[in-house]
Amino acid sequence: MGVINFIIENILTQASITIALIAMLGLLLQKKSAGQVISGTLKTLLGFQVLSAGSSIIVGSLTYFGKIFTEGFHMQGIIPSIESINGQAMNDLGLGRDIALTFLAIFVFNIILARFTKWKYIFLTGQAILWMATVFGYFAGLRGIVLILVGGFIGACFAIAMPAVAQPIIRKITGSNDIALGHFCTIGYLFEAGVSKLFGEKGENKKSIEDIKLPTHFEFLQDTYLSVMVVMVPLYIITVLFAGEPFASELSGDQNYIMFAFLQAIQFVVGVYVLLASVRLLLGEIVPAFRGIAMKLVPDAIPALDCPVFFPYSPNAVILGFITTTIGTIIAMFTLPMFGLAMILPGMLTNFFAGGTAGIFGNAVGGRRGAIIGGIAHGFFITLLPALLVTIFNSMGFINATATDVDTVAAALLYAWILSPILKAF
Repeated sequence: MGVINFIIENILTQASITIALIAMLGLLLQKKSAGQVISGTLKTLLGFQVLSAGSSIIVGSLTYFGKIFTEGFHMQGIIPSIESINGQAMNDLGLGRDIALTFLAIFVFNIILARFTKWKYIFLTGQAILWMATVFGYFAGLRGIVLILVGGFIGACFAIAMPAVAQPIIRKITGSNDIALGHFCTIGYLFEAGVSKLFGEKGENKKSIEDIKLPTHFEFLQDTYLSVMVVMVPLYIITVLFAGEPFASELSGDQNYIMFAFLQAIQFVVGVYVLLASVRLLLGEIVPAFRGIAMKLVPDAIPALDCPVFFPYSPNAVILGFITTTIGTIIAMFTLPMFGLAMILPGMLTNFFAGGTAGIFGNAVGGRRGAIIGGIAHGFFITLLPALLVTIFNSMGFINATATDVDTVAAALLYAWILSPILKAF
């Protein structure tokens, strides 16, 4: 068990190492020279680490923004967090071993399904698999090896099905079939795509947010990073003014709280710059390496990668998705309690990464109008599902807690609404 824990904690959950090793395997299977194998492996590792660095900068900035946003608009409620649910299951319920083995089972079942079915997607977002490995089956009455195998198989079905159902839109976004989306918020992305198709622009009337034409004196906004800055700087400064100096100064320390908010907005833009710059390096190595795996192990294997990989394909849609999803989550926050559901606070990290990706989907399917309407609907949807889960989690012992990542929430609801009643009947 110690060896398995080491592999899971230090390799499989470390996405950069996992992807670098997979790239190395692909290059070895293609019988590349030692120099090419070393170069390709290290460049893949470097590309993903730069991607992670960009994401970390954005996370730090958005964590600050989330605090001033909650304080500034006097919000109280439940903040969805799959990380805390997973941590409680490991520590309070002593399910760490079962979660680790379920994680490993998902990974193994994913490869088996990709090898012997027509869906050739290898899910490479390790932290997302870890959240899916949270043993919801424990609360449905499953124990021991049955818990691990059932959880592993269901998790693997999600790991291969979500990239498969999203791939038609991903091909439209990227213009190729080389990569797939490996992120357990895919049900939300498809929901936005459906709303966008229904209410968005169609045919010759469809206009992408990326093709927006600006007057000459606003042409500088065609630069992705400057346009992001123009949006985020006022957003941060207005929010920090609502939060007030006493609270904001606690976060800014000795620095003026308004200037600190301004610099945090700039940090956000820096994170976007680093993130977008890393993608070309990563894709330049992982896609050719996967051809080696496709030729030898899993014919036609397609790597399913984390959502930031797709941000460079439609950067304006990412920002539009973030803003519209945030609007939708705020609407849902005030609306859902009227129907007896919990008040779920907007999660800025989810709103940016999931909302931004959903914005790309909405823009690809229904143009600007579809992305706007679909983004608001997406925000409402990703707030509704966690709200439905609160009562179930309360019965499990997780008081006033719920999860993010709608695919993971859907898996928890599958256990609660379908598997648990079946098991209790027998």
